[in-house]
Amino acid sequence: MKFEMLDKKMRVFEQNMDQLVLPGLYIIARLDGRGFTKLTKERLDLERPFDLRFRDAMIETTKHLMDAGFKITYGYTGSDEISLLFDKNENSFGRKARKLVSILAGEASARFTQALGTLGVFDCRIIPLPNDDLVVDYFRWRCEDASRNALNAWCYWKLREKGLSASEATKQLEGRSVAEKNEMLFQVGINYNDLPAWQKRGVGLFYTDMETTSVNPMDNREITVSRKQLTVEMELPRSTEYDILIKKRLTEQTP
Repeated sequence: MKFEMLDKKMRVFEQNMDQLVLPGLYIIARLDGRGFTKLTKERLDLERPFDLRFRDAMIETTKHLMDAGFKITYGYTGSDEISLLFDKNENSFGRKARKLVSILAGEASARFTQALGTLGVFDCRIIPLPNDDLVVDYFRWRCEDASRNALNAWCYWKLREKGLSASEATKQLEGRSVAEKNEMLFQVGINYNDLPAWQKRGVGLFYTDMETTSVNPMDNREITVSRKQLTVEMELPRSTEYDILIKKRLTEQTP
């Protein structure tokens, strides 16, 4: 069989599972650490419930993904997850989901492993969204989920410090309301509202315009140049202000 015929025959099977994100839809990629519970609780000696080295490794991984060849206007990371908002007109690899998933998961795994010095693996999923409001809702959802998880984590580890086992601490938190968990922390001298914003709401990354001075090589005159700079926001705003931040990203131009 000639190669051309063999190639055409086998391409049908290779491309059988290809799924494309339709033009006009927003693309969001969400990455999650695979087996990170074991990584953070058994393999690494981390500060509980939040560790600066781990946080910084996640930020560096998000930065890397935003500079990995795709047009990404907003990156968000909280705990062991990363969410990326693509430019609406991004057309890399014909918007094939399998290409986006495999490349992003590989890039994230490699950069995180390098940043933290231990093997860390990510999975990835593609979430197509049809309109601006759903994009805003998505990131509000992830931000609010981060807040609930942070509250639960602080309560869990304070119970562990009292000598409770993992199962005992988990069981004691079952069915507790947000108010009850806040009260649990207050009883041990912690006001949840006073905790760092990055722990409660995660970290946002986006491009902003920065003006710098330079010298025109033609006439040696000093000129002002506007450039895009990746900003890491450690104190994300709440509610409506956060909506505004996300909506601005929808029309933002990537470098």
